[in-house]
Amino acid sequence: MDKFIKWEKNRIPNSEKIDCANILSLEEVEKAKKFHESFPEYSKTPLVKLDNLANEIGLGGIYLKDESFRFGLNAFKVLGGSFSMAKYLAKKLGKDISELDYKELIKKETKEKIGNMTFYTATDGNHGRGVAWTANKLEQKSVVYMPKGSSEIRLQAIKNEGAIASITDMNYDDAVRLAAEDAKNNNGLIVQDTAWEGYEEIPTWIMQGYGTMALEAIEQLKSYGIEEPTHVFVQAGVGSLAGGVQGVLVNAYKNIPKTVIVESNLADCLYKSAVAADGEPRIVGGDMQTIMAGLACGEPNIISWEILKTYSDTFVSSPDWVAANGMRILGNPLGHDTRVVSGESGAVTTGLLYEIMTNEDYKELKNELKLDKNSKVLLFSTEGDTDPKKYREIVWMGGKYEF
Repeated sequence: MDKFIKWEKNRIPNSEKIDCANILSLEEVEKAKKFHESFPEYSKTPLVKLDNLANEIGLGGIYLKDESFRFGLNAFKVLGGSFSMAKYLAKKLGKDISELDYKELIKKETKEKIGNMTFYTATDGNHGRGVAWTANKLEQKSVVYMPKGSSEIRLQAIKNEGAIASITDMNYDDAVRLAAEDAKNNNGLIVQDTAWEGYEEIPTWIMQGYGTMALEAIEQLKSYGIEEPTHVFVQAGVGSLAGGVQGVLVNAYKNIPKTVIVESNLADCLYKSAVAADGEPRIVGGDMQTIMAGLACGEPNIISWEILKTYSDTFVSSPDWVAANGMRILGNPLGHDTRVVSGESGAVTTGLLYEIMTNEDYKELKNELKLDKNSKVLLFSTEGDTDPKKYREIVWMGGKYEF
């Protein structure tokens, strides 16, 4: 395994800018936020100021969105799954999602019009749990497939939400194909955040759902007196979260922050797509056995890739030790900084930012990004300790997750 961080400045030529206004306009994303707010479990997740860490590594500010508090599910993923499922049901009812909220969807007369449904998906854990949770809340069924090597703890968490769930002998992308095929054969609905030819509507809705997190962060930054962050670091698997965040940034800010897209080096399809520099997405195969299970995806969302290649500044391929360091940094804060319990996929951006600012080997990247004492950096901790045993193994014991 390559122990070094690799990066590629975005140099992909674009004849025209992609118009994010249609699918990720603030109006459309606000509909997602309003829907999420209709759940009894909704509350805005914290945006933590890490002032001591920022001062320690020479930045003007670090602001981290802690998604471990999201709907009691310990991860952000439910935002996309729940909104896409609601949008599908609204379309089935001939209504706009703005006309429906959670209470309306579970009314007896609404359910009679919808009928019985089964939602299918593939997941490393967080997305599948979100789909299962939403299906359960809507009194519908769900079937969830997980790739080989998935955590038994995450599997049980999905089953606890009422899903039929199993760990397959496939990698993530093949598990997606299995879920899609079974949904087709059993008159179900595939709910996946990756898009491919002919399957683009639901992934678009999922990206809009992720926009809730970005809108909250924008509001919270303003409460701290930050009108515009200078930099945003966001992690990527297929790229739906990254594309959703990037699209919201394009619409929300006159001066678009420098956006750094961070992947596992064992599943770095977006990084490889950027390196290729012809604008066409690349695929990574194999088992992709990274500790960043939520990022172990080798086939890009084709919708998201169009947004990212147009607007994102830098693509980074990151080894596991960067994520492990990020987990330790957030779990052992400096001074009065708030402690954040961040999982493997959640902490990689923090680990990367720390490394860029403190390691001379990455001085070129630091200078290219213009990261300095004037920088206000937004990060997303997308999950908590969704596998508590693995979290303690990494944070307490270190072991093979050292550089």
